[in-house]
Amino acid sequence: MSGHHFHVHGPHDHAVEHGGHGGDRFAAGIAVMTAILATLGALFGYQGGATQNAAMLHKNEAAIKKTEASNQWNYYQAKSNKQNLAELAVALTAASDKQRFLDEVERYKKEKAEIKAAAEKLEADSSASDAASEHSLHEHHRWAQAMTLMQVAISLAAITLLTRRKWLFWTSIGTAAGGVAVAALALMHM
Repeated sequence: MSGHHFHVHGPHDHAVEHGGHGGDRFAAGIAVMTAILATLGALFGYQGGATQNAAMLHKNEAAIKKTEASNQWNYYQAKSNKQNLAELAVALTAASDKQRFLDEVERYKKEKAEIKAAAEKLEADSSASDAASEHSLHEHHRWAQAMTLMQVAISLAAITLLTRRKWLFWTSIGTAAGGVAVAALALMHM
């Protein structure tokens, strides 16, 4: 107790405060390990958030491109309707006016080809953005898995400190190593 305030120290606080002063070296080692694991976990969490944001941005880009492609296809359909009307006019008009409608038919065919190419490119861009989104989402899952393993390792380290069981210490180390391995897969985009 200090003054009139009641203050309770947990095992981790005690180990951090007294571990380096000739005290409990095991507890001090666990405290340092916990700090390192928490730092790695924070880095993994940041990367997980960054890849999640990238996935959302790619998905948004895919939706925008898909909408633009749809607009192009609607424009293509409108030109097809006009072409059909011009073809009908060719069939129904006198020979002297047919050339004007034949020219319109050819113009609509040319315009439709350009519109179709633009629509197909936009669809390809949308598909590419969808694929990029899926890839980023997969990376996000890897980072989330790595972060989860780090959190479990930190929890196991806390239990190790309380129970002083060596097997829990090694389980914590193994879990942390698993988290680092998963993070390495995320870094390699696997």
